[in-house]
Amino acid sequence: QVQLEESGGGSVQPGGSLRLSCVASGYIGSAYIMAWFRQSPGKEREGVASMNPATGFTTFSDSVKGRFTISQDNAKNTLYLQMNSLQPEDTAMYFCAAGPRDMRSYERLKGNEYHSWGQGTQVTVSS
Repeated sequence: QVQLEESGGGSVQPGGSLRLSCVASGYIGSAYIMAWFRQSPGKEREGVASMNPATGFTTFSDSVKGRFTISQDNAKNTLYLQMNSLQPEDTAMYFCAAGPRDMRSYERLKGNEYHSWGQGTQVTVSS
């Protein structure tokens, strides 16, 4: 397992952008499937984006497709989530997660297979 710590959250107006970072305690490289999830009060956790660093294959939820991108900097052991055109419905606590690299693609936005989670960073979108 790996320890993860998110940062970069904050308050932004609708239409604005934020970039979230998730620093891992050690080298992540292509060792894990990496992902971002979010959860707001009263709602279920939602898988937002996932990435297989070994292949570059990414998946996104329909709610963020075309607005969010996921990337990884192996030299910094850091996963990123670039969020553009933010809307009030994007308001949530955002978490990064790491899971086994043999995770099936259809599992990657479900959350059940991930073994390491960060503490989260809050994103608030309001005018």
